Amino acid sequence: MLVNCVAYEQGQKLADIPVSEIHTYQAKPDCFVWVAMKDPEPDELEALRVEFDLHELAVEDAQHGHQRPKIEEYGASVFVVLRTVEMAGTELHAGEVAIFVGPRYVVSVRRGTRQGFADVRRRTEQEPHLLRHGPPYVLYALMDTVVDRYFPVIDALGDEIEQVEDRIFSGETTRAQVVALYELKRKLLTLAHAAAPLLEVTAKLYGGRVPAACVGLQEYFRDVHDHLVRLEQSLDNLRDTVATAISVNLSLITLQESEVTKRLAGYAALVAVPTMIAGIYGMNFDYMPELRSPFGYPVALAVMAAIDGYLIYRFRKAKWL
Repeated sequence: MLVNCVAYEQGQKLADIPVSEIHTYQAKPDCFVWVAMKDPEPDELEALRVEFDLHELAVEDAQHGHQRPKIEEYGASVFVVLRTVEMAGTELHAGEVAIFVGPRYVVSVRRGTRQGFADVRRRTEQEPHLLRHGPPYVLYALMDTVVDRYFPVIDALGDEIEQVEDRIFSGETTRAQVVALYELKRKLLTLAHAAAPLLEVTAKLYGGRVPAACVGLQEYFRDVHDHLVRLEQSLDNLRDTVATAISVNLSLITLQESEVTKRLAGYAALVAVPTMIAGIYGMNFDYMPELRSPFGYPVALAVMAAIDGYLIYRFRKAKWL
C-alpha cells in the first residue's frame, strides 16, 4: 500500500504526487522524492524498482522481510534495514523498515509495524534548513525515530522487572515469578537483536569511508550511534538485573524449602518421643518401671509431655518451629 509520495526542493515541500510523476520531479535540480509504503505488493515494489533503478537483491530483501538490521551499498545508493520494537499490552511486537536512499530519492517500506512515520515527515518538513541535505537527512530522521522508540520499551521492561522483584521480596517466590523473569529475558533478547546490529550500521555512517549517499551528515549519524550505545548499556544492566532476580528467587525458594524441612523434622521429633516410650511400654514385659503402679500411666504421659515441651522450647529457640 502506498502511504504517500511527496516531492521536495531546497528543503521545502512541493506537492504530494502520484508515482507516475516521480520522473518529472526527479529531473529538476535540487529536488528529491520521498515515497513511503506499508506492506507493499510485489508489483508495487517492482514499479519503484524500475522508477528508481533499485537493485534487485535489495528489492527482494524488502519484499520478503525478516532481515537482520544492516546497511548495504549499491553504487551511489544505500539500502538500510531497521527492526522496530513496539509494546502491545505486555507483549513486544517486532516489525521491520527497509529504506532505499539515493541521490534523488528515499523509499521507506515498513512491514509489521503498527506505528507509522507521519510524525517523522512532519518533523523534517518543519526543519527545512536540515531537509536541504536531502535524502541523507530523511534516512537520519527515520533511524533516529526508530532508535528513540526503543527507549519507552526498555523503560516499560524495567518497570516490569521492578514489579517482579517487589513480588519476590514480598514472599511470592513461586514458579510464576521464575516464568515471568524468563519471559522478561526473552523480551530483552528481542530488543537486543533489533538494536545491537545497528551499532555496526551507524558506525559505517559516521566513521571511516562513509557511503556517498550519506556524506555531510556524519555528526547526526554519530548522535544516533551514541543513543544506541546508551541503549546497549541499559540492556546489559537489565539483563544483569534479571539474572540476579532469577538467582535470588531460586535462593529464596531453597530457603523456604529448608524452613519446611526443619519444621517437618521438628514435628517428627515431637512425635518420635511419645512413640518410643509408648512402644517400650507396649512390649508387655513383667518387670518395667511403674508397670503395676497406679501412677504409672500418668507418670509415662508426664515424661512424654516434659520431653516434648523441652524439645518445643529448643526448636523454637533455634527457629525450627
